[in-house]
Amino acid sequence: MMHSPNDVEDEFLSRDIRRLKNILSDVIQSLHGNDVFNRIENIRQLSIRFRRDQDEPTRLEFEAALHALSEEETKQLIRSFSYFSLLANIAEDQHHIRLAHSHLIAGSAAREGSLAHAVDSAFRAGRGDAFKDFFEQAFISPVLTAHPTEVQRKSILNCQTAIARLLNERDRIRMTQAEAARNEEGLMRGIATLWQTRLLRTEKLSVMDEVENGLSFFDNTILTELPNLYASLEDMLAGHDAGWTGTELPAFMKVGSWIGGDRDGNPFVTADVLRSTLQKQSERALGFYLAELHKLASQLSLAQALSGCTEELRQLADRSEDQSPHRLDEPYRRAIYGIHARLAATKAGFSKVAEESGGPSGTEPYGSADQLQSDLDVVHRSLMSSGSSMLARGRLRHLRHAVKIFGFSLAPIDLRQNAEVHERVVGELLLHAAPGIAYDQLGESERVALLLKELESSRPLLSPFVTYSVETMSELDIFRVVKEAHRKYGREAVPNYIISKASSVSDLLEVALLLKESGLLRPHDATLDVNIIPLFETIDDLRQGPAVMARAFSMPLYMRLLESRNRMQEIMVGYSDSNKDGGFLTSGWELYKAEVGLVQVFKEHGVKLRLFHGRGGSVGRGGGPSYEAILAQPAGAVQARIRVTEQGEVITAKYANPEVGRQNLELLVAATIETSLPPQRQTEPGADHLAAMEQLSAEALSAYRSLVYQTEGFETYFWESTVISEIAALNIGSRPASRKPSTSIEDLRAIPWVLSWAQCRLMLPGWYGFGSAVRCFLEAHPSDGMKILNQMYAEWPFFSSLVSNMDMVLAKSDMVIAGRYAALVQDVALRDSIFRRICSEHQLTLDALKAITGQTGGPEKNPLQQRSVRHRLPYIDALNHVQVELLRRFRERRQDKSARIGIHLSINGIAAGLRNSG
Repeated sequence: MMHSPNDVEDEFLSRDIRRLKNILSDVIQSLHGNDVFNRIENIRQLSIRFRRDQDEPTRLEFEAALHALSEEETKQLIRSFSYFSLLANIAEDQHHIRLAHSHLIAGSAAREGSLAHAVDSAFRAGRGDAFKDFFEQAFISPVLTAHPTEVQRKSILNCQTAIARLLNERDRIRMTQAEAARNEEGLMRGIATLWQTRLLRTEKLSVMDEVENGLSFFDNTILTELPNLYASLEDMLAGHDAGWTGTELPAFMKVGSWIGGDRDGNPFVTADVLRSTLQKQSERALGFYLAELHKLASQLSLAQALSGCTEELRQLADRSEDQSPHRLDEPYRRAIYGIHARLAATKAGFSKVAEESGGPSGTEPYGSADQLQSDLDVVHRSLMSSGSSMLARGRLRHLRHAVKIFGFSLAPIDLRQNAEVHERVVGELLLHAAPGIAYDQLGESERVALLLKELESSRPLLSPFVTYSVETMSELDIFRVVKEAHRKYGREAVPNYIISKASSVSDLLEVALLLKESGLLRPHDATLDVNIIPLFETIDDLRQGPAVMARAFSMPLYMRLLESRNRMQEIMVGYSDSNKDGGFLTSGWELYKAEVGLVQVFKEHGVKLRLFHGRGGSVGRGGGPSYEAILAQPAGAVQARIRVTEQGEVITAKYANPEVGRQNLELLVAATIETSLPPQRQTEPGADHLAAMEQLSAEALSAYRSLVYQTEGFETYFWESTVISEIAALNIGSRPASRKPSTSIEDLRAIPWVLSWAQCRLMLPGWYGFGSAVRCFLEAHPSDGMKILNQMYAEWPFFSSLVSNMDMVLAKSDMVIAGRYAALVQDVALRDSIFRRICSEHQLTLDALKAITGQTGGPEKNPLQQRSVRHRLPYIDALNHVQVELLRRFRERRQDKSARIGIHLSINGIAAGLRNSG
């Protein structure tokens, strides 16, 4: 019998999942006995039967089995199913690595979507000459954020890393019987450790805890894999065109961070926290360089008489304070020891702990990362000129790339604050500087005129003789730390300032004025040290965004400031809040239209556009595959420059494993190349497609807002039918669940909004309104409506990506399970009314999806995604049923601490199983 490639792939994945599941079962049996294991296994089998048959007898048997569990057995059940999902995640990641390696080993053409494929395609299409221009203007940056959808502890992640390493070992090494036995024993130890490691945090995370968590991804993946990517790409280019041989790429890709700088709604991000974050980041970068230099010195043991060296290398070696007689004829080692000593002195100077310097007292520290880079370049040139190019291409090459990428600051930190805060701070400064000015009472044109006047003046507004509010001083302290950081680490340490809820030109000018107060904007020479970045995130703000920027560009002062930023303006567009505001379909469409409008405005004013996409982990927050999302951007929206947030559990999924991290970084580069090199891949939609999207969006917006914002009692339904209250109490992040102390959906952050709907398996933010929109469109276009939608799906990457992402969400939704959560709503009439509407819309959406895509089965056309969901569903389903029972028990008996712990454990397990759910 012949097997399809998918069957073979599925068997490899299933094999690993079975192996890990069986080991976990053995661990549970050995630690807790057969009775506990048998109860857990019985419930798993009942969950499978109930999903398959959904009959009343099975439901009753299932619920009886859950009710019969003791509190301790319930926790063990939740933990076992949660850990299985974590192990399935590891197996899937390893499977992705396996597929990539098998492709390379087979010697076949580069797979579509890979970096190698993007480079090959460009050269085959005669676009190779465009690479030079591409890299001269390219900037690609995934940005890690502290948004708390990541519910796993770092201790759990460490266990997963160890297990992944052992799985990888089985794939890479042809083991002897003894080696295989040791590997199996290692897996047993790893899973036994995982099982006995606490899933939940006992205390809420501090911002510095989040900083440490973020830094772990640099330690494990980014510090090594990003320089490797640069080297691989250089080799790819040289392999296609000898003219690229020896050419080194500029720092076109960096990984940024919001962690420690995002103050929007987070009172715990202070000036001291920012200062500490910058120091910790710098210590990580310099510590990495010092370790690499130590290894490099041990490798470059070249004797001068045998290898030779350049005069500048000899001078660098002579400046070293290394006087060991054993190394007098080893100039490379002496030079590297000198570099190491200077860098150690630099690190000690930053931390102000001289005894940690590791080098002789009095050693001159480096004044900048460029100086360190210059010394490393001396070593490189000497090796190249003496015929040792292979040695230059080893550790030294990757270290030089690392210094170029990470500098002394590791990751550029973005600052972010809400426009309302800037308005209050500027208002207070103006009130004391010019009594009688009530800034908050001024109209937009009056504000702009006043702000422009102040920006032309060099006088400060801050007076040492005035006592200002705590908020004002806190904001100004942040700007002072930025100025300090620029002097200490370089301007790349804090290059961007993002304005949340930006909606006007005055929002931009207020930040400019605050920058002026700290010397980060100097009016006498129109110099601006950071990028001022508006974040357009509501539907109305997205619609107004292009007009706001057109007004800003019409102001000579603002354009002079942009001249000092190389006439480049970054715009951030928000997926999460626009989705919560207007629903999935309208959010996607308004983002698309805003980008089209911005491209035109920027072109008219001769300003370079860089878009920053505020995408979350879930589809409801703009998530989904990054490669397809970039290809779906409108023409001209990328132009070799793009930034994108990496949020919550997506950070772990993408960057915890080094090889998976490398693949994800490559995907971003590949997609940016394919959308930027002429001729660009984006397909321009026709007028009929644009008109259809406009009609679909209008109907979807009406349906969504009618339910969420205009249905009386919906807020109550949401709070009672989901785990939102319990999520707000879970120790998963440093920021509150709501921007204000209320239960209003308007005030709720998009993260807990989406995570709550995911937990109850409705996934409402990822699809609601689409079915009604399609129905109304077809009613208005009875003869050709479906033909138009079919063409849009087949020909327009934007619409195809939107539908595919919704497809992925619907594969994880389950209306039967969602109905059990709905039963938690105490008002029966309210519950029945709203849940019926949701069920009706869900069915409409499924029918529309099948008709548009031509699917004959259920949702989700991606085979690997289908297999992923299929492996997890029995465990996720059971966790959902347990969670409902615990919610009912907890809400009936408010003091049931055990039920609260169980709920929190189940939130963790369901999030792990669904992966991109928050």
